[in-house]
Amino acid sequence: MDYNYHYGNQYYNYYGKTGIKSTKYEIMAPEQSQDVQPGMEYLMYPKPIFDNPNYNGSGKLKGKVAIITGGDSGLGRAAAIAFAKEGAKLVIPYYNEHKDAKDTKEYIEKLGGECLLLSGDISDRCFCKNIVEATLNTYGKIDILVNNAGVQFQQDELNSISDEQFDRTMKANVYGMFYLTKEVLPYLKSGSSIINLSSVTTFYGDPQLIDYVTTKGAIVGFTRSLARNLALKNIRVNAIAPGFFWTPLQPACWVKEKIPSLGSDAAMARGAMPYELAPTFVFLASDDSSYLTGQVIHNNGGQIMG
Repeated sequence: MDYNYHYGNQYYNYYGKTGIKSTKYEIMAPEQSQDVQPGMEYLMYPKPIFDNPNYNGSGKLKGKVAIITGGDSGLGRAAAIAFAKEGAKLVIPYYNEHKDAKDTKEYIEKLGGECLLLSGDISDRCFCKNIVEATLNTYGKIDILVNNAGVQFQQDELNSISDEQFDRTMKANVYGMFYLTKEVLPYLKSGSSIINLSSVTTFYGDPQLIDYVTTKGAIVGFTRSLARNLALKNIRVNAIAPGFFWTPLQPACWVKEKIPSLGSDAAMARGAMPYELAPTFVFLASDDSSYLTGQVIHNNGGQIMG
């Protein structure tokens, strides 16, 4: 069976029994899965579109230093590319996705940017300290923190979630954010920005992602409380709650049969490519959002409204 799907002016064709074409929604990708978390971008097909060639930076982040956890791939990679185009210097802590990280660094350098890669586990407090030390030793300051890294596992019932899975999800998604933010905070100054990644699943309660949704709800609470705590220091704290974007987290989480329909219940009847979220990261990191704090930005194609 032949079928087509597209994002903007990007079109793809795939052949074989890898998915079903629906007249009601655009297919995100053909059936596929990965057996590692948080997933490898270089193994995905089609490859996620992380850079909009029509996006031209205007110096909104010139001279800024940004730490983006999980910036090796997915939404973090899209943010890193956009930040580089806007003049920021990048520090990318990542887990073990060495090829993806290397590819991202090379792409940034081709744009004329600078990028420091650091491999480790952000749920380890010592690694978070090392991230801050390496950033200061290399660039001398920190202006922006993007807490993007995380894991996601599909389970049909609460009783199917092992203690080990729950522990890993909590540590990767919440502990890592808490540890790194705590280490970074003493070096942030007036005008700095913290951006945390929540999820659309927090707001409708995905029944197969109970532990993941729990962590993403915690991130919303953390964002709001920290925003109030830091408001008079003019350090802004906001969150993004993305819908279904084509990132390594998707094939690493879902059974392969679910992949073609991801995002189909959004009003726009499709999932999205990472580059479509990049301008939101830039907005929250730059002075364009100078009067915005404690907010959750919903980029989800209309899946959740209000």
